[in-house]
Amino acid sequence: MTRFVTIFALTLLALFTLEMLNSVQQAVIQPFTGLLATLSASLIIPFDEAVIASGRVIEHTTNQFAVSIEAGCNGVEATIVLVAAVAAFPATLWQKCGAIVLGFLAIQAMNLLRIISLFYLGQWNLDIFTWTHLYLWPVLIMLDVLIVFLLYLRYLNRVHGDDVAGTAAI
Repeated sequence: MTRFVTIFALTLLALFTLEMLNSVQQAVIQPFTGLLATLSASLIIPFDEAVIASGRVIEHTTNQFAVSIEAGCNGVEATIVLVAAVAAFPATLWQKCGAIVLGFLAIQAMNLLRIISLFYLGQWNLDIFTWTHLYLWPVLIMLDVLIVFLLYLRYLNRVHGDDVAGTAAI
């Protein structure tokens, strides 16, 4: 357990430090966030043609309501937590890479649902938008991370049996 916590904490520290670098923000995080806005708008447009995306902003052209996807709202931090947990738990490199890729996809699928729901909640009721944005969705996104990690541990347990993390049946 000490090994897991140490690797987890050091990986979190390294990845969050890397994420905060201006060069990483400019080259990776901001373009990725813009891609999320574009993808969100693309998913909305078949149902509502009055939606456009520009940079990190999704706007409804009829009522002028817009949301901007900011730092902390792009799923990157949640993905960092998952990567740190997966990296800290003993498994093969391929198992870890698979868990990270599938986990990233699960987090981003949930995040797209989050962005789209907030876009429509904001048009309907700003108080509910604010509460959902600040309280409900952050919990649901981190719950997604936890569920993905627990499914990964369950998979490892099936593959390795009682050998996972050096435990043995008594």
